[in-house]
Amino acid sequence: MINYIANQEDDLYIRRMSSNQSPSPTPSRGIYLLPNLLTTAGLFSGFFAVVSSMNGHFESAAVAIFIAMIFDGLDGRVARMTNTQSEFGAEYDSMADMVSFGIAPGLVAYNWALSGMGKFGWLAAFVFVAGAALRLARFNTQVGVADKRYFQGLASPAAAGVIASLVWAGTEYEITGQDFGFVMGLITIITGLLMVSNFRYNSFKEVDWKGKVNFIVVLLIVLVFVIVASSPAELLTVIFVLYAASGPITTIRSVKKLKLEHVVGDDQDAEFKQEAFKTSNSENAKKANENVDSDVKDKD
Repeated sequence: MINYIANQEDDLYIRRMSSNQSPSPTPSRGIYLLPNLLTTAGLFSGFFAVVSSMNGHFESAAVAIFIAMIFDGLDGRVARMTNTQSEFGAEYDSMADMVSFGIAPGLVAYNWALSGMGKFGWLAAFVFVAGAALRLARFNTQVGVADKRYFQGLASPAAAGVIASLVWAGTEYEITGQDFGFVMGLITIITGLLMVSNFRYNSFKEVDWKGKVNFIVVLLIVLVFVIVASSPAELLTVIFVLYAASGPITTIRSVKKLKLEHVVGDDQDAEFKQEAFKTSNSENAKKANENVDSDVKDKD
């Protein structure tokens, strides 16, 4: 699931850049079917979550949000593999994300726990929806500029995962959401604010997912699948809540002194930029040294 979060924004970046770098001399009159079909499936899952929560089927609503995550992770990969990236697909994917990971989780939380809280309830849900919209808009304007090692703010699918997993776990244990409306409202607000914060979340893009691993790792992966299958709601809750909490911890540990710019704002603090610049230079130097070594070996 964390691997999905790391890749889904990268896929959207590739789709946008590919469509911008290869303009067609004549305007296209059609759209690519396969990737946009997957995007539509994700959009349908998000809408289904809203309808299910309105009918009191909260477990189905939570599961539908996770299914939307799967389709959202597939559409960008399929577009890249089949060379069917397009500007339309990138924009459509962003709009579908707003429904599936913004509106749907907000309304599911409202219908499950916040509807009896009056103004506080619907305002808490609105904070989450607005946070998702701002998060997506900020990402769309920072394509190709932001440090790829980190996400700036909690990614909207991860935020949706926090809400959906809590609702799912609560339903599994037959917890009445209205009894914990105030707590759920605070969680919804905090999750929405984390999306528009400057807290840095690890993107896991430095992990070599294509590399070889020890046989023990394969056994551990099998064990993880068994645990997920036995208690999916509880495990997903732990994963997404811990990931949401990791942003402030990562930011506090990576700066000498916590400032307002590290929490919210335009992220103009020099420490962020200097660290990214140093890392970029070190990576470039490492690549240059590897190229020199390979040239020497070829000559030998």
